[in-house]
Amino acid sequence: MADADAFYADAIVIDGLDTSKWGREVVYRTLRDGGVTAINATIAIWDDYEAVLHKVTRYLEWFDEFSEFIRPVRTADDIRAAKAENRTGIILGWQNAAPIGNDLGRLRLFHELGVRVIQLTYNERNLLGNGCYERADDGLSRFGLAAVAEMNRLGILIDLSHVGDRTTLDAIENSSGPVAITHANARSHIDHPRNKTDEAIRLLVERGGVIGANAFPMFFERGFETGLDEYLDAIDYLVQMVGIDHVAIGTDFCMEQSRSWFEWLFASQGKIPAGDVAFTPEPYRHLRGFETPADWVNVAEGLLARNYSEADTRKVLGENWLGLFERVWPGQPASSRG
Repeated sequence: MADADAFYADAIVIDGLDTSKWGREVVYRTLRDGGVTAINATIAIWDDYEAVLHKVTRYLEWFDEFSEFIRPVRTADDIRAAKAENRTGIILGWQNAAPIGNDLGRLRLFHELGVRVIQLTYNERNLLGNGCYERADDGLSRFGLAAVAEMNRLGILIDLSHVGDRTTLDAIENSSGPVAITHANARSHIDHPRNKTDEAIRLLVERGGVIGANAFPMFFERGFETGLDEYLDAIDYLVQMVGIDHVAIGTDFCMEQSRSWFEWLFASQGKIPAGDVAFTPEPYRHLRGFETPADWVNVAEGLLARNYSEADTRKVLGENWLGLFERVWPGQPASSRG
């Protein structure tokens, strides 16, 4: 549809979570050519402090090496600039707060280095709280409460996608500002431990947060046979639950990632191999009809075909994320604020 193509070309498009293999031109070119305005780019999962420092250093180099395709994002205005420049803005994000160890001062350090999104836990327990696959979930620790307060102060968006149910509720209740679930669906729609309870989603929205509908095939009933319509159903379900102003997209794209990377991903703490790792095709592929960033236009077309207005479709494609970033991120470095 030519009209859908023109509409999409004009829209701000933001992916709440992308964990592809960074440092490869094909990845950045695909994002830029697919019209993706900005992404939350995962640079920490099971990584420790030194490993993440190394990844930040490499990204500073990649911003220069691949400047034709990408640019750094530290503020919402940087996302608008990326759109104007026809480049993809890279938001440095973590899926695990473990790299700070027991030192809250590292949050300020990484904020100064450009990190703007941090997920409190990844699947399992760390010093802050519990993940969605942990044996027991006691909620945030005392250190976790302090970390939430410090992230609020600095202007780092708190992500709760892989976080345990009790820890999720604790974080929402104790955060002074809105938080995010960057890439998950409703468990009442698709019963999977990685999806979120209605209670958590509604509380998130009451406090001004946004949830990104997840396109990760393993979290759908038909796995890698899942198609675009089923993903649009997941978006619809969330919109019906909490309204159009609080639903966005978090693809969980894993472009260029290998089978060995998934084995590391599902290992306990990235070190103890999982007894069983779910099937992943190699080369990896995403949902049918939404397999690469080039297919984002299909999402726009699909929403319009489901009688979403152009204004509402723009919200889901990126404006809801942009509004949340504006509310959470400071317009200037935290060190200069009173």
